[in-house]
Amino acid sequence: MPATAPVATQLTQLDQLKKFTKVVADTGDFASIKEYAPQDATTNPSLILKAVVMPEYAPLMDKAIKDAGPGASSGQVINRLLVAFGLEILKIVPGRVSSEVDARLSFDRDGSIAVAHEIIGLYEKAGIGRERILIKVASTWEGIKAAEQLQKEGINCNLTLLFSFPQAVACAEAGVQLISPFVGRILDWYKKSTGKTYAGHEDPGVVSVAKIYTYYKKFGYKTEVMGASFRNKDEILELAGCDLLTISPSLLGELKASNDAVVRKLNPDTAKDADFKKVTFDEKAFRFALNEDAMATEKTSEGIRVFSADIVKLEQLIAQKRG
Repeated sequence: MPATAPVATQLTQLDQLKKFTKVVADTGDFASIKEYAPQDATTNPSLILKAVVMPEYAPLMDKAIKDAGPGASSGQVINRLLVAFGLEILKIVPGRVSSEVDARLSFDRDGSIAVAHEIIGLYEKAGIGRERILIKVASTWEGIKAAEQLQKEGINCNLTLLFSFPQAVACAEAGVQLISPFVGRILDWYKKSTGKTYAGHEDPGVVSVAKIYTYYKKFGYKTEVMGASFRNKDEILELAGCDLLTISPSLLGELKASNDAVVRKLNPDTAKDADFKKVTFDEKAFRFALNEDAMATEKTSEGIRVFSADIVKLEQLIAQKRG
């Protein structure tokens, strides 16, 4: 895909990137968010678990337990904890924050919708409008269908744990606000599977996101593409121009430390000429296509297991605090 000319190199790579991509902080650490001044911020159970064991964030856990009350379930406390982090993040970023539905509901459409309603209700009670919240749901068939219903209610969704083209197509057809295709985890799988080293535009994660972005722009889908889960700075630079990129503090630091030129690699204008045929997936076709993709099947399942395990750890922390 043709690239545009480099922009002025007196700027850091992070500042250059911000000229054509919304930069999102992939962290629950408020100090990092303040340092790198992203537009939005995303969280997930693993990031919240990592943050909540830090002494400076312990009061948020205590407040969530207190506000929920003695008769509240651990799930209700966790939802309050997610919102507590979200509210603090929204004091820092000008845009949106993503709060994630319990990963154990990844195959429960109605359960996911119910938790999303609870999270949105807590934000609204705190005076935050829906336009500043993204509800994160796994890109399973049930998750996508939950998001489709939530979108009809004016609740914007971020479809996470997305590793394949069929998942991306189904999300766009469902009218979700945003998808988070995982770049680095795709690379992890291929490196382990093939024993090869991938770099630059050959990185399988980069190739996957570039394909999704191009397909969306060619056919005019409004769903935003936010590359996620990066393993190195090169992956980020290869996706410069993507709608959004959610980046960890360590990689934000690398971008901020360099003044090398950043070239826009993804552009909606050039995407219009791409050689794609429009496709669609009903439930049967979706499940079969996902099953045919070993990487996507394994990484989606693994991601759900990891996030679910971290939710259990959060529940254990809550139980210890309650005594």
